Amino acid sequence: MPEKESLQMLKELTDARAIPGDEKEAREVMKKWISPYADKVYTDHLGSLIAEKSGDATGPKIMIAGHLDEVGFMVTRIDDKGFIYFQTVGGWWSQVMLAQRVTILTKDGDVTGIIGSKPPHILSAEARKKPVDIKDMFIDVGATSREEAEKFGVRPGDSVVPYFEFTPLKNDKLLLAKAWDNRIGCAIAIDVLRKLKDENHPNVVYGVATAQEEVGLRGAKTATYTVQPDIGFAVDVGIAGDTPGISEKEADSKIGEGPQIILYDASMVSHKGLRDFVIATADENNIPYQYSSMPGGGTDSGSIHVTANGVPALSITIATRYIHTHAAILHYDDFANAVKLIVEVIKKLDKDQVHTITFE
Repeated sequence: MPEKESLQMLKELTDARAIPGDEKEAREVMKKWISPYADKVYTDHLGSLIAEKSGDATGPKIMIAGHLDEVGFMVTRIDDKGFIYFQTVGGWWSQVMLAQRVTILTKDGDVTGIIGSKPPHILSAEARKKPVDIKDMFIDVGATSREEAEKFGVRPGDSVVPYFEFTPLKNDKLLLAKAWDNRIGCAIAIDVLRKLKDENHPNVVYGVATAQEEVGLRGAKTATYTVQPDIGFAVDVGIAGDTPGISEKEADSKIGEGPQIILYDASMVSHKGLRDFVIATADENNIPYQYSSMPGGGTDSGSIHVTANGVPALSITIATRYIHTHAAILHYDDFANAVKLIVEVIKKLDKDQVHTITFE
C-alpha cells in the first residue's frame, strides 16, 4: 500500500468513533479496508469482525486480532439545568479529562460538549491540590435545561467519544490521533492481509477486529470461539518509555525502534515456543523489535490463549505515548515493521511448525 493510501487508512480508522459496545462506525471502516484482501468477511454475535484469507485450506488457522473499541464515556443522566453526567467506559485517569472536547453520538446526530467541573477559583487551597474525581465531572453541551438537552437528541445510554482529528506531526513519521488504542492493531491486521494477497502461505489467516476489549477482552473470547485458531496474535499498543520522567526500569521502549514483543502482562504469560519462534524470525529478517512487559495492563491475548482447549498466543504491540487520553503519538515505522514481522512469521507457520511450537 503506498504510504499516502496507508495514511488515509490510518486517518479513517482513528477518526471513527467506537466505544465498547458501540463499535459499528469503526467496524464499517475496518470492513471497507480489509474486504479487498479477504476471501470472506463476517461478524460474530458480539460485533467482532472476522476477515478470512485462505492460503492452504487444510493448514493451521492463524488469528491476528486488533480491537475496534476505544476508551470513552456513556451518558447516564441529565440534570434539570441541562448538564450531562456520564460513566467512563474503559480506563481513564481523571487528570487527562477536564476541559477536553467530546462528541455525544445521539439519535439525531453529533452533539459537541466539553468536560467541566467546579472551577478552581472557588475551591479552598487544600482542595485545589487534589485531582477532581470523575464523579464530580459533567459534560456541558450548552443546554439550559433537561428539556433542551433532550431536544438536542441526548439521552441516557448515548456514546460519548473524545474529539480529535488524525494529524501527522512536523516529523511526519510521528502520527498524532485519538484511538490508536487500538485502531493501529486493526490497521496491522488489514495490512498483513494485503501483503499476503498474492503470496502463498501454508495456512488460513484471520484478520480480526474485536469488540469490547477495553472492558474485559470480551470480543476476543467470542471471536476466538468462532475462529478456533491454532495460533493467536494480539496486535495492540504498548507503553513508550521515552518521555521525561520515566525510568528504564519502569518502561524502556522507544517509539521508532521496532514493535514490542510482550513477555508478560496482567492477562497472560506469553507462550514461550511462539515467542522464541517470532524472535528468531525477526532476527533472520533483520526486523527491529523491543522486549516489553505490562504488569498493569493486558491485551486480547489474555482471552485468546484460554479459549476452548487453549491457544498458543503472543502480543505484538506498538510503543505509543499518551494512551487512554484524547490523543496519542506513535511512529509509522513501528507499524510497518510489525506488519513485516507478522507476514514473515505467517509464511513459516505450516502444520509441522505449529505442532512444534505447541507440543515440543
